[in-house]
Order: sequence, then structure tokens, then C-alpha cells
Amino acid sequence: MSVTKLWWPMASRAGVFEKRAVHFLQFCNVEPIIRRTTDMRKKSPGLTTRLSVAALALASLQVSAATWKYAIEESLTEVQGVYATRFKEVVEANSGHKVQIYPFGTLGESVDVMEQAQAGILQFVDQSPGFTGSLIPEAQVFLMPYVLPEKKSEINYFFKNSKVINEHFPALYADKGLELLTMFPEGRVHITTQKPFETPADLDGVKVRVMTSPLLVETYRSFGAVPTPLPWGEVFGALQTKMIQGQENPMFYIESTKMYEVSEVITDIGHNIFTTAVMANKDFYDGLSDDDKALIQKAIDEANDYVLSYQQGLENDSVARIKAARPGVRFVSLDEDKRVLFREASAPVKARFVEMTGDSGKAILEQMEADLLAATGK
Repeated sequence: MSVTKLWWPMASRAGVFEKRAVHFLQFCNVEPIIRRTTDMRKKSPGLTTRLSVAALALASLQVSAATWKYAIEESLTEVQGVYATRFKEVVEANSGHKVQIYPFGTLGESVDVMEQAQAGILQFVDQSPGFTGSLIPEAQVFLMPYVLPEKKSEINYFFKNSKVINEHFPALYADKGLELLTMFPEGRVHITTQKPFETPADLDGVKVRVMTSPLLVETYRSFGAVPTPLPWGEVFGALQTKMIQGQENPMFYIESTKMYEVSEVITDIGHNIFTTAVMANKDFYDGLSDDDKALIQKAIDEANDYVLSYQQGLENDSVARIKAARPGVRFVSLDEDKRVLFREASAPVKARFVEMTGDSGKAILEQMEADLLAATGK
């Protein structure tokens, strides 16, 4: 139980003060003080009231200088880590709070981290719709192939101004105990394989690791591959042992996680932009003061601007480092006459999304398409 839950909002009656003071002492694990407080309450009610006020003041100090836990799906040097670090810097520069960042692997797999965020063990979490799609099916709209544009300025405009993100999704996340703070792009998705491919027929029988999203499974099935959901921690070994033959990720992540060491070809078919979402535990967020909520929004806004600027040139830099580390890796970008084959093959995925999500998903898809239209040419 958090100190915030114990003390906010503050009650006005002395009896409630005393009860919450005892709760705070329990939180601090000082049982001897609790026993003495209880004994003195019987002997001197006035004295225990003063003790309650003192404990309340101590609790207020604790609330005003909290340590917030923030888990990400990547390392501190990757995009989510860069974002979280900037968020931490803004929070700590403008308050007495501290932010403790937990990179991927320190708290388990993505499903474990999400459970901890929902339970309030973590205050903040960064997780992509590829994983939250099982929890919030409508979030899979960001995994739909050939919906998001490739032009960076249009993508950035969409994520900053999207009504579907700012107005539609918050209620869906709130239903799962989460406060949606923002979504941002992490770059174009590329597919690594052992052999080159140019058509869906070329992927026949090829096992491609995907995140645990039903829609992503449908997408890769339409591409002709055999979609294979696996926890990220098992992917490198599965590629090494040939249990799977491919996976998808932004170029910076292929480079930083050394996926190129167990892959022969890296292909861009232009099908998607990797999206991620930053969330807070709903109870934690709702219990914050207006000042702290404003502080979080300031940190989110500054981190958004920072991470979009940080990603300028990141893909090209990653390609250069991969070529230097393993010159034999082949890079392929399919021409439009080849991409259209994948676009046409995956067209039914849109209808499948609506089947999975019903009227809610249909409304979200329509709003997203309107938002993307507004971003065209930006």
C-alpha cells in the first residue's frame, strides 16, 4: 500500500488522523511505536492526538519526496531508455521526487511488468501495443499493416496531435487500471530472416517471431509466414538454434540487441512504424496532487520532444554500425511493385481487427484514419 493511499485526501477528524497515523507507522514497520501509541491513547487522549498530528506531518514529508518506479522494455541506451532518462531528469530537476528506471529484464518479461504496473508496484511503465494488445484489444490498431505513413514529419505530427490517442484511448486504459500518458514512435519496422524474400510466397513455412498480439499473428499469416509468439528473452537463442528464422523490430533495436549476428538479411517492406505507450498506475496517478500531475505532464511533453529529435538519423547510424560489425549482412528495401503484394495480401487484417474489437475498435480505426488524413503533407 502506498503512502499516498494512506494520506490523500486528508481527513479532518482527529480520530481519522490517529487511525491513519497508526497505519503510517505500520507502513514504516515500527511496531513498538504502534504499541506505545495505543497504550498512551488509553491513558492520555490529548497526547495521542498530538502524536497523530506529528505522524501526519511526517507522512506529508514522505509524500512530498517520493521515489517513483518506472519500467521500460529496452535498455537505458535505447529509445525507451533515452525517453525515460529525460523524463527522470525533468521530474528530479523540478521537484524533490526521484525516478528509478528498471530496464528490460530486471523485473521479468513484459507480461510480468504489466502485472506489476496494474498492481501499483510500479508507478510508470512503457510498453508497446504488441503486448498490451492482449489486455486492450483496440491498441492493436497500431500494429495494423500499411496504415501509418513512413514520412517522419507526418508520423511526428500524428503522434502529437492525434485525437484517437488523446481522446479515445485514455478511457480504455483506465478500465485496466492504467493512466495513458502518451504514445510515441520508435522507427520503421524491419524484418530479419535467413534468406531474402520479395513476395508472400517466399515466406511460406518461415517461422517469424511476433509479440503476443492476435492481430500481429494475423498479419504475418497474411504475409505467408508462420507467426510464432515468443518472449523477447528467448528470441536470440531461438534464431541461433534455427527454431525460428526471423523476427521484426526497428533498426536501432536490431543493432543494439545484435539480432544481425543471427540473421542474414534485413528487409524493409514498409509495413509499420513501431509504437510504444507510457502509462501510470491509475490509483497512483489519481492520488497525486495537481502540482505533481502538472509536473508529470511537463516531463512527458519534454521527453516527447527530446526523443523525436534524438531519433533523427538513428536508423542510418544503426545500419552503418551493423555493416561495420558484420559486413556480410544483406539490406533489402522492397520496391513499391513488391510492397503492393504484401499490402494486398494483408488487406483483410483491417476487417479482422474490427471483428476482434467490435464497435469500439471500429470507432477507433475511423478516428485514426481521420487523424492520419489530417497529418498528410505535414
